[in-house]
Amino acid sequence: MENSVIETVTLGESVAALDFSVWALFLRADVIVKAVIVILLIASVWCWAIIIEKVLWLRRLNAWATAFETSFWSGGSLDDLFDRIGTQPRDPMTATFVAAMQEWRRSVVKGQASSSDLRGVLEQRIDRVMHITVAREMERVERYMTFLASTGATAPFIGLFGTVWGIMNSFQAIALTKNTSLAVVAPGIAEALFATALGLLAAIPAVIAYNKLSKDLDRYAGRLETFASEFAAILSRQMEERD
Repeated sequence: MENSVIETVTLGESVAALDFSVWALFLRADVIVKAVIVILLIASVWCWAIIIEKVLWLRRLNAWATAFETSFWSGGSLDDLFDRIGTQPRDPMTATFVAAMQEWRRSVVKGQASSSDLRGVLEQRIDRVMHITVAREMERVERYMTFLASTGATAPFIGLFGTVWGIMNSFQAIALTKNTSLAVVAPGIAEALFATALGLLAAIPAVIAYNKLSKDLDRYAGRLETFASEFAAILSRQMEERD
């Protein structure tokens, strides 16, 4: 009985003597587990950088779109607005407007805008130009979104791989020492659980942010499509007035 108590006390002291801090777990970890930890940390940091950049960028894009729509619907001349914006638009909505106005002005110079025979072709061309511009601009805005989706889908499995590897190391330690005490098993299990936690730490924010940002991007894309349709209708009406 006394020997059992002494062994229990000794075991408790040996486990307590181990350092289970995050840095200590990383230093004690196997090379494979260290690689998993580093990959997950890099993925987590990169995901947060993308999330912050996308949130700020979407906020700025919506503010710019609101300011442009205020100028667009103010009743002023579209040619004056185009001249003020120039050929260097700062956001997708102004880029759509500029692309359409450039096509419109080229057609006016060639006399196509006043020709009833060519009006339908011109409307289709302007509509196509705007939709191509919207698609190109949205592709730029949605850049790196696939990384969020990939991280959210794969990070738990990468962490699980580190977990399995850490548990395998624990069993190997038991086999080599022929000792099933907690002091032998605890370090490997702690490393394994640490890898699991990092996998979830990278995946959960990535999934939540991807869903939220995708919804916001879809809403912004719809805003651009609505503007393109309204602008196409305005240009079509102006063509009719030229007849």
